[in-house]
Amino acid sequence: MKGINSKILTIFLSFLFFLSCGIYRFSGASLHPDDKTFTVKFFQNRAAIVNPNLSQTFTESLKDRFLSQTSLNLVDLNGDLIFEGEITGYDTKPVAITQDEQAQSNRLTITVRVKYTSLNNPKFNFDNTFSRYDDYLSTELLSDVEDALTETIVKELIDDIFNKSVVNW
Repeated sequence: MKGINSKILTIFLSFLFFLSCGIYRFSGASLHPDDKTFTVKFFQNRAAIVNPNLSQTFTESLKDRFLSQTSLNLVDLNGDLIFEGEITGYDTKPVAITQDEQAQSNRLTITVRVKYTSLNNPKFNFDNTFSRYDDYLSTELLSDVEDALTETIVKELIDDIFNKSVVNW
């Protein structure tokens, strides 16, 4: 019985050590040990079609993801990790054309250019374009489904950016 308790204690202490070392987190984030802060600059909407809330929604969602999934602190300037860029595309077009050449559904696509700078781990720096979409029925007006579609697409974009910048798998 004593041997089992010491094994459990060893496993528990090892778990606490890895959790506290700051390099690996259950979110999958793999950060440099010196990373303490991050900065997210405002993402201007430079798309031909402008959703008036998209810049704010995207920027705040990116901040929220790093605040909730890492131990990094948000700073206005000069973070150890810096995210900047712009929304370059916000488009809707018909997809799934039927035999009588009618659109069965439409697709909303959002494209974002992101420049990521890691001051402590520059080999992971990137300047990439990320694009995601969601479809909606052609019988629905974009204005009726736009908020829900945008929320879904922004979440997927944030997932992609988070994974590319700090998961590195």
